[in-house]
Amino acid sequence: MKPLLIVSEVPCLGAASLVADRAVEVRRVRTLPAAATLDPTRPTVVLLDRALAATSACADGGLSAIGARAVLVAVGEPGPGADFPTDLATSFIPADAPSAMVAAQLRGAFRHAASIVAVNGARYREERSRRELTDLTRVGVALSTERNLTTLLEMILSHARRITWSDAASLYLVERRADGTPSTTLRFMLSQNHSVPDIPLREFTVPIDHTSLAGYSAATGTVMAIEDVYRLPEDAPYKQNRSFDEKFGYRTRSMLVLPMKTHREEVIGVLQLINRKRRFDATLTQPEVGECEVLPYQAHDLELVTALAAQAGVAIENSLLYEDIEKLFEGFVTAAVTAIESRDPTTSGHSGRVATLTVGLAEAVDRGGEGRYKALRFSPEQIREIRYAGLLHDFGKVGVREQVLVKQKKLYGADLGVIRHRFAFLLQRAELQFERERADYLLENGTAMYDHAVGRLDAARRATRAELERFMDAIVSANEPTIVSEGAFEELYEINRRTYRDFDGAERPLLHDDELQFLLIRKGNLDERERREIESHVTHTYRFLGQIPWTRELAGIPAIAYGHHEKLDGRGYPRRIKADAIPVQTRMMTIADIFDALTATDRPYKRAVTHERALDILGREASEGMLDGELLQTFIAAGVFRRVEKPEV
Repeated sequence: MKPLLIVSEVPCLGAASLVADRAVEVRRVRTLPAAATLDPTRPTVVLLDRALAATSACADGGLSAIGARAVLVAVGEPGPGADFPTDLATSFIPADAPSAMVAAQLRGAFRHAASIVAVNGARYREERSRRELTDLTRVGVALSTERNLTTLLEMILSHARRITWSDAASLYLVERRADGTPSTTLRFMLSQNHSVPDIPLREFTVPIDHTSLAGYSAATGTVMAIEDVYRLPEDAPYKQNRSFDEKFGYRTRSMLVLPMKTHREEVIGVLQLINRKRRFDATLTQPEVGECEVLPYQAHDLELVTALAAQAGVAIENSLLYEDIEKLFEGFVTAAVTAIESRDPTTSGHSGRVATLTVGLAEAVDRGGEGRYKALRFSPEQIREIRYAGLLHDFGKVGVREQVLVKQKKLYGADLGVIRHRFAFLLQRAELQFERERADYLLENGTAMYDHAVGRLDAARRATRAELERFMDAIVSANEPTIVSEGAFEELYEINRRTYRDFDGAERPLLHDDELQFLLIRKGNLDERERREIESHVTHTYRFLGQIPWTRELAGIPAIAYGHHEKLDGRGYPRRIKADAIPVQTRMMTIADIFDALTATDRPYKRAVTHERALDILGREASEGMLDGELLQTFIAAGVFRRVEKPEV
């Protein structure tokens, strides 16, 4: 491009002085052009006389802007007047200057203009490089911190399009086999198109071979910059699929296809950039617009996208690895819950239901809770933390004796069996005693008054049997656990006071003291020692979970699970802490845990209550300051408890 000389239509210098060299373009103007119309990459000199200086372009401060893009040379009178704007001019040429002087001045001015262009170009390139480096650094940080694969792929396409001014982009990932090794196919994952934004996403696969551009790039690791994919050479090993263009009336022209690799240089996916544009916001909906706007990809574009693709490949690998770790951890949690429930089959499903209810309550609070929780919000990571804490809250039961853990009644099964055998022995003894006394009567008295005597003996036998059966029924009834304190135990004390003689003739109580102790339990089925042992599962849970090197997002799991049996008034266990020491996540889990324990129908050691009754019990505990009333209100208002309702058959 030739340097440009701008002069007035009525030159102030002699005509001979302005005989242009073939290497310079002369443009005669009536008014100075606006600075924005001057090409900053073209050396430009303006001969500024009084006529041009008086134009509107100068009057509104435009002269300074022009001076930033072109060299101003003042011309005119034998010398510049005081009112002449010469402060921006680099030199002055008198109107009567000889041709040699004019030529020398102009050569110097053009050298100056060339140096300005060079400096501006260097500054532009430096600024562009700084901006691109900053963008790539920012993009790299963003890609390295994003763990959601779909969001990550969206970011990669958006950034790749922005730094290359591409109209569209597509992304493929190498499919993985069940063992995690790469397969021989690519899966189309995502696309973006500025000109055709509403494209329905439909995943499909292509083989990693030479039959497609993406497959060829993945198979060979080749980067391809194609000026027009409709004009591929006949001997090209790959072909462009035009079905998208035909369906949506689009015209794919320039394309940049490059593989994304892991840090081990393994291809993990392919990035396709389509139609680099002059203007990023241009819409290629008309053929003539595409002809004018679309440009081929340059070496500089390739450098930028290669750097981005390297970051993207590692980020995708990390995201997939993170997914694998999450699946691994999910498997561990599932195995842990299975281990818990295999020791206590009667609570099967409890951990999952507590997790479901707690997450449901957290989500309801996040949508807008009650009172002080109205502005509380939970991130997806916090919801996941709550879910895992719910699933693992009872893991410490693996440290509790199995006979205590699976105890269904107040008495252990074997102990009740001993009592039944004792009563069976006494019933049998009563029968033997009846037969012995009847035989003794016959031997001593014959048949005289026999019927009367036998009737008397039989009445005594029936009375003994009835009493023993009544006692046994009382024991069996008292052996049933209760949800709340209920029942009177006078008859049990009476049985305990009764004695009998065993096989050795020793006198023993009909109901032993240790048996009576269990039957006198007023609530539940555990005595104080057993209850402490069961309660110890919370501490076992905390200690076990505390051994796991949790990520930062899941570090709160041990503390959340540790307090699920604590109460706001300090009456909980094991630490008897109060409200200010109990996290809100734990408060939610406590409500979920109690609700499920009350309503569970698979517990043979207690009767299940209805949802309405369970909510009443929770409400009473909240009114007594044991549970968080505002969270319970959200639990009820949002219908969270319905999440574990069994569907009607």
